[in-house]
Amino acid sequence: MSDLLTYTGLEVREHRLDTVLSYHGTSTDLNEKGKNGALVCPARYYGQCGNCPESCAETRAIIMRDAVAISHAPLGCSSRAAEHNIAFRTVCRQRGYEVKNIRYINTNMSEKDTVYGGAEKLRLAIREADTRYRPKAIFVLSSCAAGIIGEDLESIAGEMEEELGYPVIPIPCEGFKSTVWATGFDLGYHAILWKLVKPPRKKQEDLINVFSFAQSDGFGPLLNPLGLKANYLTDLATVETVSYMSEAAASVQMCTSLSMYIAHVLEERYGVPEIKVPSPFGIAWTDRWIRAVAKLTGREERAEKFIAAEHERIGPEYQELCEVLGGKTIYVWGGDAWALNIINVVKEFGMKVAGLNLNHHDVKVDSDTEKVPLDHLTEAAGEIHNTSICNKQPFMVYKILKNLKPDVIILRHGGNPVICTKAGIPTIFEGDVNFGIGYEGTLHLGKHLHSVLKKKRFFEHIGEHVRLPYTNWWLNEADAFYFEGAGTK
Repeated sequence: MSDLLTYTGLEVREHRLDTVLSYHGTSTDLNEKGKNGALVCPARYYGQCGNCPESCAETRAIIMRDAVAISHAPLGCSSRAAEHNIAFRTVCRQRGYEVKNIRYINTNMSEKDTVYGGAEKLRLAIREADTRYRPKAIFVLSSCAAGIIGEDLESIAGEMEEELGYPVIPIPCEGFKSTVWATGFDLGYHAILWKLVKPPRKKQEDLINVFSFAQSDGFGPLLNPLGLKANYLTDLATVETVSYMSEAAASVQMCTSLSMYIAHVLEERYGVPEIKVPSPFGIAWTDRWIRAVAKLTGREERAEKFIAAEHERIGPEYQELCEVLGGKTIYVWGGDAWALNIINVVKEFGMKVAGLNLNHHDVKVDSDTEKVPLDHLTEAAGEIHNTSICNKQPFMVYKILKNLKPDVIILRHGGNPVICTKAGIPTIFEGDVNFGIGYEGTLHLGKHLHSVLKKKRFFEHIGEHVRLPYTNWWLNEADAFYFEGAGTK
């Protein structure tokens, strides 16, 4: 795979990982059908909303402190820039860096540009980025408009790189390239591997690559007691630290949906081992993760002392949370690996999983591991009934929730909490995924669940008075998955 580090060398997830976007059944059936090649992804004949690969690729480029991201696109493609900026400023404050805005430019492609080409406008934007920011690298993100007219980003980027004397990196992340928006993460990391990452000068035995979003420092409190340092990539990184991620002792991930591709290539090409146990969500998985990192870095004795001390520290409060949360029903909605991680946490609290909704499901993973994330969850939590795959379709989720009636919902991604609240169900939007990591993260999540359950009547009151834009036929008669094949029968 690493031999394909070129501008267009990466296969999208539909082809590389057999990723699917629609399913309804059980977690065991989903896993077995995926492994047997029997998983069918029916066409969806109506979609209410969704994300785009370009927006995911942006998150890999836009949060580097000394780089610039340029979106070669109509202005509407930059609708998430404000959201990225808020996240960037927040995490700068959390990590002790000077609070600044993101370095981001949109070329504002017009109708005229789609007819005559926008190459000159892109060159102007690149020169403006150089003048305004003096960056160490410039990322150029493609869009549907640029892709449809066949804009030659690679040639333009190469020409401008020669003119400026530092990397100008094209990312071919047009929205139509993949129906799975997480492909954008792969495309962003692919470009970084292709153009920035260099062979190691020397190995740094105490450095651990951490692939996560631009959020709080959840991994530092787990690595620092072992004498290890977290090298967050690419959030708040510099071009220098990104270029030498090949020197790390290992790579760890917040979730495989985000970064399994780059972790695999780093192991294959540069010998940086990928920690292949589940991410540290929940007590048991955190223990297992720490021991795996410690074994790889020769810090087993430190790890056991740290684990014992943390168990003693959180024990009383953790038991109290188990008592108040045990038996409550919960619905989990999020990205493939993150949602599975959260289910492991809530099952440890003794909660009952009413259902699971994944935005997509990767049947395979990039590494050569024997187990995929769904295998680990099945071992830890058993079968999850009412497992669905639905890429942010609120009209479907509303009907699922009204049928299941869970006590509480936990989810990711902005916009999704609205439909859950309108269903009258206590809802947690876990925007900062790193808050849920490790021992302290488990307590955080438990306290958050306990807090929102106390507000049950508030959510019910909203559900009783809200008006939805759906027809009576959809609300009262149709099946939630009517538009996934059945609607044409």
